[in-house]
Amino acid sequence: MRRTDRLYSLIQTLRDGRYHKAAELAADQGVSERTIWRDMETLMASGVPVQGERGIGYRMTAPVTLPPLNLSLTELEALHLGLAAVAEGGDDELRAAARQLSSKIDAVLPEDRSTAPTGWGFAVYPFADAAAGFRHMPRIRAAIRARQKLRVVYHDPAPETRTIRPLKLDYWGRVWTVTCWCETTADFATLRIDLIETCDTLPALFVEEQGKTLIDYRNRTAASSR
Repeated sequence: MRRTDRLYSLIQTLRDGRYHKAAELAADQGVSERTIWRDMETLMASGVPVQGERGIGYRMTAPVTLPPLNLSLTELEALHLGLAAVAEGGDDELRAAARQLSSKIDAVLPEDRSTAPTGWGFAVYPFADAAAGFRHMPRIRAAIRARQKLRVVYHDPAPETRTIRPLKLDYWGRVWTVTCWCETTADFATLRIDLIETCDTLPALFVEEQGKTLIDYRNRTAASSR
């Protein structure tokens, strides 16, 4: 498993708010405890609100979701893309400036980690991974607003075609995900946008059905964290 995928998997495990011991996480991921310690340090350095206590374990102190800032999703996406592109450029001075700007943005975000996604650090996900999904963002945003179904080819790990009802976008510190009702698996799914190979809008609209809405998804997530 690539480190990028392992870090994302760890975030998914920790988002239930419970403490997880390093030995438990290491067994789940098939790596050593020392590797988990390094991964936790990377997540913390990247702004993911992970808390660790000796002898107890690690937990995420709040969900990492896009909060109601004074920036629109489009503006945030543009700023994110611009910083990431500059940070990967060949100009050392501009790369340093992009990282400094990233730190300044972190500094002015709210202190309340339950609403702030302070994930502007460059330590976790390389730009190439994040950029892979940017081309799908306009279509996914439009589909959420219009309640339009999408057909996607998703790598998990092999390519598979899915028909989804997109419900919301989340920002995980360099990676965007779309929470959806997947008609192919008849269940909710959280898909990394950078792992979507193709994304096509279908003519069919969807209406809210019991058990398939964003509220249902949130209720299920809340119940599983108890």
